This record gives sequence, structure tokens and C-alpha cells, in this order.
Amino acid sequence: MSAVVSAADVRRSRVRLFIVTMLFLVTTVNYADRATLSIAGPALSKELHLDPVAMGWIFSAFGWSYVAAQVPGGWLLDRYGSRLVYAFSIIIWSLFTLMQGWVGFLSAGAAVAVLFALRLLVGVAEAPSFPANARIVAAWFPGNERGTASAFFNSGQYFATVIFAPLMGWIAHTYGWRFVFFVMGALGVVMGLVWLKTIYGPKEHPSINEAEFDYIKDGGALVDLDAPKDDQLRERAPEAGSGWDHIRQLLSNRMMLGVYLGQYCINTLTYFFLTWFPVYLVKERGLSILQAGFVATLPALCGFIGGVLGGIISDAILRRTGSLTMARKIPIVGGMLLSMSIIACNYVDGQAMVVGFMALAFFGKGIGALGWAVVSDTSPKEAGGVSGGLFNTFGNLSSITTPIVIGYILAATGSFNGALVFVGLNALVAAFAYLVIVGKIERVTLKRSS
Repeated sequence: MSAVVSAADVRRSRVRLFIVTMLFLVTTVNYADRATLSIAGPALSKELHLDPVAMGWIFSAFGWSYVAAQVPGGWLLDRYGSRLVYAFSIIIWSLFTLMQGWVGFLSAGAAVAVLFALRLLVGVAEAPSFPANARIVAAWFPGNERGTASAFFNSGQYFATVIFAPLMGWIAHTYGWRFVFFVMGALGVVMGLVWLKTIYGPKEHPSINEAEFDYIKDGGALVDLDAPKDDQLRERAPEAGSGWDHIRQLLSNRMMLGVYLGQYCINTLTYFFLTWFPVYLVKERGLSILQAGFVATLPALCGFIGGVLGGIISDAILRRTGSLTMARKIPIVGGMLLSMSIIACNYVDGQAMVVGFMALAFFGKGIGALGWAVVSDTSPKEAGGVSGGLFNTFGNLSSITTPIVIGYILAATGSFNGALVFVGLNALVAAFAYLVIVGKIERVTLKRSS
């Protein structure tokens, strides 16, 4: 029997591994484009004479529109499919990133207004990205591989810092902060064109063979998710209901509300890292922009390792216990408690100790960053995009609140100490949400519309 299974494994294609690698690469570019402002921030704020509160509001601009566009972005994915919507998303956000480099040629007041507007537009364009990631993983991966796949693409947010923070720091130091936006925007346009040429659904991909297709389908992959005819049938089906009815049912589900709260708190750590962390290294710890770019790579690398490890641990628990609830909750709760070590940075002086505690915190955050695996596990089949959009709406409210709250803490205290406590307490609330509120993790079944 084992020989038969082994032979089947050999025959099976591995297209899904290429798919998740592309998701990882696109997510890496996505987060690098979000982080451009944090790397350019110290030099940009000095040139434009911006105080911490003003920088906090500019950092938050992305979040306002990103959150507002989540549910519409999810609807577009359900209506038109992941491949095309995601391709347009990548190309458009990259063009808006590139355009931010031109604000330095405007007067200070106009530059701030245009920069804020462009960050808003980047947020709108990026809105479908993570719901699309979750839909593609749900379509391409069986249940027992979904945690690892989701953790792998999500770890792109850390890898973005490992690769691009030193590069962007060097560009800003050598050529000026404007070229950070020019280079990253151009790279994103190229990535969007590559995406169009290489990404298809399981039923349409030219390289998938029958053995792999049967394997992922029998394992619970939603292989029909982007099939147009099936989409139309689902839209006409009386039990499917309207988009607003789907939203209402998801918002009345206790499990999903706990997941939403948890993701909001987890993302608070993410957005501290993407916005204020390089500024913290420069202003509080006395590093140069170039040094900050390189120092940021160690916590990011630990976050990347933790992110991949969290998915592997989660899927291993699932295979051993058969309990999806245990498999997702144990890494999330444990990782969030570990990430509270960020508060310890307030009590050490040496740069090595600061970076060490930051690295430990982001390692824990990486292990616990399984929210998108939970979305793939729980989203109703009729509304995967809307469910992912709603999840990302709540999760990314922290992209608005985190930079603004930290900006006001800095203005009031002149120190990052309170900011790090704020971030650490959010990790504690995330652990509480999954332990107490979420309950059993299972796929949501939508009720028939009346």
C-alpha cells in the first residue's frame, strides 16, 4: 500500500507550491511598498518640518482607505475572481507608490497634502490583496496544508523588511528618500505583469495534473471558487442571499467577532513595525537611517522564521489531534504572549538588548500570525472574498489607530516607553480574544435568505 501511495506522490504535480511562492513574493512587495514611508520618514520629516503628530497622521493615511475599501474589494474578488482583480491591484498600488517620490518637488504644505492623498490611494489599491491571498489558498490547498501555506505567504511581511529595509535605507542614504518610492514602485509594476502571466485557478492552470487536482479537491480545497459559471450559479441560488446579508450573518457570529478583535490587536504590532520602528531606532536609540535599515532586519528575520514555524506547528497539531481549534489557537495564543516581550525594551539600554527583545517579540508575533489560515478555515463558500474583506477591515483598523496613538504618546511624553507598553498590551488582548471569545473554529454556514 505504501508503495502505491509513494508512486502517486511522485506523479503528483506541485503547482500549488509555485502558487504560494508567488503569493509570498507579492506579499513581500506589498509590505515593502507600505514600509517605504517609514524608511523615508526621518529624512522626509526633517525636510518638510513635520512633528510626530503630523507624521502619525501621514502614516495612518494608508489605513483609512485600506480599511474602507476592504469589503468592496472582497466583493470584487467574489464577482470577478482573484487573478484579474489582484493583478490590477498590484499594478495600480505600485504606480501610486512611485508617484510619492515626486512630492519632494512641491512646497511643504502641498507636499504633505499630496503625500496624504497618494497614501490614501495606495490603501484603496491594496485592499483586495490579502482577501485574495486567502481565497487563493482556499482554492489551491487541502485543509491539512492550509496553515503552512497561509503562514508562508503572510511571512512575506517580515521578509520584506529583511530584503528591502537595508536596500531602501541604502537608497535613501545614497540617492535621497525620493528614490525609495521610485525603485519600489517600478518593482511592483513588474511583479503585477509577472502575476498576470503565471497565476490561474486550479481548473484553468496549464501545469496541474489530475493527481494534484484530485489531491487538493479531496482534501477540501475549494477548486470551484473562481469558476465563472459556478459563481453565477451561486449568485442566483436562493440560499446564497445578498452581500449585505452575508455581512450581517458574519457580524452576528461570536467566533468571527473574536477573530476580528484578535486580528486588530495582532496588526497593532505589525503597524508599529511598519511605521514607527525605524523612527524609534533613529530618534530613541541614536542610529542613522542606514543603520536603522540594517538593524530592522534581525527582528524581521525572526518574524519570518516564526511565521513559517507557526504554520508548520499548526498543521502538525492538526494532523496529530484532528482538532482545528487546538491547531490554530495554541500557536496564536502562545505567540502573542511571547510578543509581549517588546515591553522589556523599556528596561534595557544596550542596542543589542533592545534588538534582541524586539526580535523575540516579532518571533512570537510571527508564530501567532495565523489569522489568514483561520479565514481560509472559516469563510463561507458563498462569500470568501467578503469574509476576508470584513476580517481585514477590522484587522487593519489598527493601521489607522496605531500610528496616530503612538504619535500622540510621543508628543505628550517625548518617549517611546508608553508606545511599547501600548503595543504589548494589544498582544495580551489578542491572546484573550482567541482563548475566551472565539470558541470552536469551524467553517461558517450561512443561513438561507428569507
